Amino acid sequence: MRFALNKPVKIVLLGAGGTGGYVAPHLYRFLHTLDRYTNVIVCDGDIVEEKNLVRQNFIADDLGKNKAQVLAQRYASAFGLEVSYVPEFIEDENRLAELARPDVYNVGSYSYQKREGLSILIGCVDNNRSRQLCHRVFKAANNLIYIDSGNGEHTGQVICGIRRSGRTYYQPIGDIFPDVLLETDKFPTQLSCAEAAVSTPQSIVANIMAGTAVVSYLYNILVLGSTNTRFVTFSTKTVNIKPVITQGRKRKKAA
Repeated sequence: MRFALNKPVKIVLLGAGGTGGYVAPHLYRFLHTLDRYTNVIVCDGDIVEEKNLVRQNFIADDLGKNKAQVLAQRYASAFGLEVSYVPEFIEDENRLAELARPDVYNVGSYSYQKREGLSILIGCVDNNRSRQLCHRVFKAANNLIYIDSGNGEHTGQVICGIRRSGRTYYQPIGDIFPDVLLETDKFPTQLSCAEAAVSTPQSIVANIMAGTAVVSYLYNILVLGSTNTRFVTFSTKTVNIKPVITQGRKRKKAA
């Protein structure tokens, strides 16, 4: 599928933890080389805790700070880009739809000469309630790219869904793994302290590999102007990322 290389780009990064933390620096690094307007909105309501320093992209000086704020300010500022973040968990469908809605820009001297920019939603979340929210927003969108990442300790997958002119060309995670839409886990703000302390085992290399796969999709779309890969799986044990066209597999849930 081909993408215009001259449109303004909006990217909503939902989740600034294990995977999102490694997407951010590489994303900002190559966005500043593009000859067009780009804006990244990092969204996460979580704060940096001591346990996050083991495998997430934070340092001791970040402790107690909001994760979205840390990533946006550190990397956007470093590469001279606009600092934009939402220091909250996005759990409302209308709000996410508004964030992910493509920007409109003028292409001529008249007000009616307008076109939509490119909008990309990146899901780096660790719960299916948030994935269900992203799925509904994607299905209702006229034009949207939705990249979802999920991984466990050593393996995971990254899936790229594409909507264009109200039609789904590449299926999102909810269509490839329907169990995502059936599970009834909770939003982050609904978790008790005990529940929030429990997480799926992950390793730093799995988070880095997931982040690499996400950024590879973005590079192909934004720099090369095309992508033919809809779904990849990866394994840190075999040091391998491979494309697949298979439905009904068992997915890795956490990100």
